Order: sequence, then structure tokens, then C-alpha cells
Amino acid sequence: MGEEKKGFWGRLVSGLTKTRNQIVSGIDSIFHGFSNIDDDFYEELEEILIMGDLGVRATMDIIENLKQKVKENHIKEPADCRQFLIESIKEQMDVGEAAYEFEEKASVVLVIGVNGVGKTTTIGKLAGKLKAQGKKVVLAAADTFRAAAGEQLREWAHRAEADLIGGQEGSDPAAVVYDAVAAAKSRKADVLLVDTAGRLHNKKNLMEELRKINRVLEREYPEAYRETLVVLDGTTGQNALAQAKEFQEVTDITGIVLTKMDGTAKGGIAVAIQSELGIPVKYIGVGETIDDLQKFHSDDFVNALFTTEEG
Repeated sequence: MGEEKKGFWGRLVSGLTKTRNQIVSGIDSIFHGFSNIDDDFYEELEEILIMGDLGVRATMDIIENLKQKVKENHIKEPADCRQFLIESIKEQMDVGEAAYEFEEKASVVLVIGVNGVGKTTTIGKLAGKLKAQGKKVVLAAADTFRAAAGEQLREWAHRAEADLIGGQEGSDPAAVVYDAVAAAKSRKADVLLVDTAGRLHNKKNLMEELRKINRVLEREYPEAYRETLVVLDGTTGQNALAQAKEFQEVTDITGIVLTKMDGTAKGGIAVAIQSELGIPVKYIGVGETIDDLQKFHSDDFVNALFTTEEG
């Protein structure tokens, strides 16, 4: 494990502390508190998983899966269930190979998310990561409603040596995207990253805006690979899931970025999102620096969740 990965892993493990204390200590006390595996045992387990923000659907599936494993393996002792529960959670999160295809092709990545979830910062970090892979990046500041967004993006663009298009408050987002496509083509950019406005309380406007942006992209840049990421704040739990559902009504989402997976994060939400929406969590952010955004691996995540601080 490289230094960067190790540092991130450490932060993820500590970032999941709250969730671990809630879910894992609860689960472990059930494993030790019950002398046999019966309906009460499963019911208690179910309650803890739901309380841990894994969501009702994911929880039901995990419990079903666990019952199956217990039967097949003729398990009698609750304590012997732990590993099978971990496996069940991993299976629940597996949405196949989470594709990062956009990294290999000329692509456009639309990034969506309400204000305050760390959307602009995420775009900046993503730009930095792509730059580190030797990719040429163009940033489109199409969130023209928030004056600070353009400024923030300019700062990140500078760091990632990326070209920034737009950034004037009040300009038309679709026009910014139009200019950005022209720039991406003429500069032979690998990835065009688009920051979009995240107003959910006014869904009609948002829908209209995304529709316009999509039309521009289809017309001007049909050859580009398309990726649409929704940024969600990991500390908001079920609220993040509700936001993802609303965005899903507005546009085709290909992936989720979970930010703020620090001490206050409700880590179970990653499981809920994958199983309820069938959309993979592709990136996870644990802090402020550029290394704090990493590709999401469900195995690592579940291991971090169930790890004991020493091990």
C-alpha cells in the first residue's frame, strides 16, 4: 500500500468511527448476547443495520443473504456469523466493476450536487488527480448562480494547471458549456469537467438547465464519453439518499461521490445508495487535501468499517 493510500485508509478508518461505534459494537454485542440464532437474533440485527443508515431495502437483503449462509454452512453459534455478515454487506455493495471508463476516453464529466456538499472542491480534486495521470483537463464553471463557485474553481484550476472556462456570475450555463466544449476540442483535452448548479428546491429550473446542457453536449461533442456524478455529503445519512433519488429523476446518474467521510459520517449510507439506487459510489472524500479523494472500493470500505483500531 502506497503512502498516499495508507494515509487515506487511516483517515477512512477513523472517519468511520461513529458508524463503527453504532453498527459494529451493536452487532458484536448481539453476537455475544445471543446463545442461539433465532428470529429475535435476526430482528435485533436488522434494527441495528437500519439505525446505521444502511436503509431498509439493503438491510432486508443483507439479512436474507445471511440467513441463507447460516443455513448452507450449518452455523449454530451467533459469534460465527460475523464473517458471513461482512460478506453479505460486501455482496450487497457490489454493483459490478465500477467503471472509470471516462479516464480512458475523451470525456465529459458533469458534476451535480446541492450547495454545501463539497461539489466544487470535489471537481478541483478530480482535476488534480487526472492531471497527475498526465491528462489534459478543461474545467467549465457552469454553476453561475453562486459567485464563490467560480472563484473556488479558479483556485483549483490553477493548481491542476487546467483551463477554466466561464466563471461569470449570472451567465448562461449552457453557453459556458458551449464555450468549454470548443476549448476542450481545440486544446485536445482528455476530460472536460463541468460544475453545475445544484438547486433541488427548484427542480424545474434544474431540469431545464441540465436538459439545455445535455443538448449542447449532444450537438457539439457527440463523440465524448459521458459521465454524470452526484456529490453527496456523507454526514447527512438518509437525507443524502433522498437527494440522490431526486437527482435521479432529473438526469441519468452514472456514479456517486461521497464527501465528508470524517468523524461525523454516517457510513452506512454508502451501502444504502448502492442497493437502493443501483448506482455505484465511485469516489469517497475524507478531508480537504487532494489525496483525500480516492476511488471507492467496497471491500476496503466494509473492511474499514469492521476493522478494530489496532488491526
